[in-house]
Amino acid sequence: MTQADIPASSESAVTDFQRYFASLEHELAKVIVGQRDVIRQTLCCLLIGGHALIEGVPGIGKTVLARSLGQVLDLKFSRIQFTPDLMPADILGTSILVTDALGGRSMQFQPGPLFGNLILADEINRASPKTQSAMLEAMSEQSISVGRTTHHLADPFFVIATQNPLEMEGTYPLPEAQLDRFAMNIIIRPPPVDELVSIMDRTTGVSRPALLTIMNAARLAEMKLMVRSVTVAEILKRYIARIILATHPDSNCATEMVKQYVRYGASPRAAQALILAARVQALINGRAYVEPADILAVALPCLRHRIITHFDARVDAVDAVTIIQDVLKQVDPAPEARALKGLTR
Repeated sequence: MTQADIPASSESAVTDFQRYFASLEHELAKVIVGQRDVIRQTLCCLLIGGHALIEGVPGIGKTVLARSLGQVLDLKFSRIQFTPDLMPADILGTSILVTDALGGRSMQFQPGPLFGNLILADEINRASPKTQSAMLEAMSEQSISVGRTTHHLADPFFVIATQNPLEMEGTYPLPEAQLDRFAMNIIIRPPPVDELVSIMDRTTGVSRPALLTIMNAARLAEMKLMVRSVTVAEILKRYIARIILATHPDSNCATEMVKQYVRYGASPRAAQALILAARVQALINGRAYVEPADILAVALPCLRHRIITHFDARVDAVDAVTIIQDVLKQVDPAPEARALKGLTR
């Protein structure tokens, strides 16, 4: 497929997608200095209908990013500050006894803060495992169960969870099942000198940057539908499948590093996140079809939180990123995929 093979309507839609995406990036960049990859990956999670786990030390801008995204989108924003004493009912809601004007009494459900469009789960790993697990159904099924009643959540429903490094005091490791619910694990690195100076200039002066609302829920839904319409060749789907299988130590596709250090590999959800994120990457680059480079560009944030390593990995200072990079080097996209890349240029 070449650019000439794409219908004019698709070309126009791709251009519109690029314009809106660039506008979102521009607005967020007013308050987030640098960190372009972080902004792009967060927007990618939103557009594929997944959830984002943002990790970094305190004070590095995780909460500001989530709050700012709520401002540039015309969506209902809700913030939950996770603490060790937070209970499941505090985030899901609960049924209370209500007395009406005639003196009659009935039980009514009072929705919790999860009943919004954009949910900031701030410092999620400070809550107890019981409360963390209460998020599972909401993130996976877009509904919650209270008693015998199932309540459906808003559409769109996007969770941005922030997390401090696990070795810090007062934190609990997230369960593997909950980690798998996040489409991407996004790491915010400490800024270099020039960016740190810009942060001080923007946050310690008299005025603050004003953010504009870029789109509403209807336009967001159109962009999400556009993502799912991007073409992915069969050989690239098989390439993604082989990447996922290569992270499993008992698979024939496993690399030597995976066999030595990995206890559990990436799940089918990882394949779903990877193919959708690659589609977003293709649209950002002005194409309605995926190339191998699109897959490689999003592989790390889609996979690194889904690789569970043995104790030997910690002893030998081998982390999930190193393992994934080794997998990507050794899993060949196949000559056909390289030929496809050449044809699409």
